Amino acid sequence: MDETIYRGLNGVNVDTSQICFIDGDKGELIYRGYDIRELTEASYEEVVHLLWNGDLPTRAELEALRAEAQEDVVLPDGVVDLLRCMPAGAGPMHALRTAVSALAAFDPNPDGVDHENVRRIGTALLARMPVLVGTLQRLREGKEPVVPNPDLSIAGNFLYTLTGEEPSEAATKVMDVALVLHAEHGSNASTFVARSTASTLTDVYSAITAGIASLKGPLHGGANTGVMNALEEIGSVENVERYVLDTLAKPNGRIMGFGHRVYKVRDPRANILEHVAERLARESGESKWFEMSLEMERVMDREMAKKGREVKPNVDFFSASVYRMLGFPADMYTPIFAVARISGWMAHLFEQYADNRLVRPRLVYEGPRGKTFAPVDQRA
Repeated sequence: MDETIYRGLNGVNVDTSQICFIDGDKGELIYRGYDIRELTEASYEEVVHLLWNGDLPTRAELEALRAEAQEDVVLPDGVVDLLRCMPAGAGPMHALRTAVSALAAFDPNPDGVDHENVRRIGTALLARMPVLVGTLQRLREGKEPVVPNPDLSIAGNFLYTLTGEEPSEAATKVMDVALVLHAEHGSNASTFVARSTASTLTDVYSAITAGIASLKGPLHGGANTGVMNALEEIGSVENVERYVLDTLAKPNGRIMGFGHRVYKVRDPRANILEHVAERLARESGESKWFEMSLEMERVMDREMAKKGREVKPNVDFFSASVYRMLGFPADMYTPIFAVARISGWMAHLFEQYADNRLVRPRLVYEGPRGKTFAPVDQRA
């Protein structure tokens, strides 16, 4: 028996997929053959169609997807009531995970895993995830939920259900770019968890709930919140260098937003978000967060060069300042990630259910052997 250990499943190929290709050495991210840099010109719905169907949609296909999603955009009253009952101070990812799980109770056929039913549930979740997050944030602010506007896109409705005001075209485009960049990323932790869960042939809601639970962690979707928390702690450009030096001097000191399990060069999504952040800073006049980010990268480059290493920004680094300039509180960053990633999770569930094999890795046992049982009164 092979007892080679691949900790974290590093380097292990668990299956084939046609959805996403990543070249970590070159800094390439490809969705279904299209470079991510080109796809930022598309709407989020266009990219959803690409991920789910294999290519970008025609105008008719795009309108059909939007119409299909609008059919289930309104949340069940029971789910809204559940969100209302969340105690003050409840973490938004806890609330989101619970609400998505609860949606199964309001679905007439939550358990079917045939393609037609999986697609139906996926489309409903695509439409409802932004509304869930928007509703959750409104309730946290003591405001009433906003009914989605059927004339708006997914990105537009997300902003609308958060603010109650129809977003500008520029704000909608920034949100579209953010959703596209976070839509899919191969067999990352949450996607692997969702596929592994689905491999038991459990329902879509269970698999997506498991994915959300995985995304919540600070080493995955929670990293952009960590970046923003660090920027807020630092407070100004002048304090950046001391913060970086002090953090790196600690045992296992880590600057959130730098480094990636796959990319050995700068994350291509970080390149795109840097330009978005720069434009937002210029247009809004709120340049503080962007300038702090640039200074942090400069200091990190210098300090890593001293060690003969390259540790570059990942997607979380600039997304933190982008979301802040759009007005989102830091603890809502990971729910935004979930809004985007539902498209990638569902694309992988389509593949998993269509050609399923139960995921069952082994653990190499290193515990004791040969112990002898004794009745409880004879144990020392």
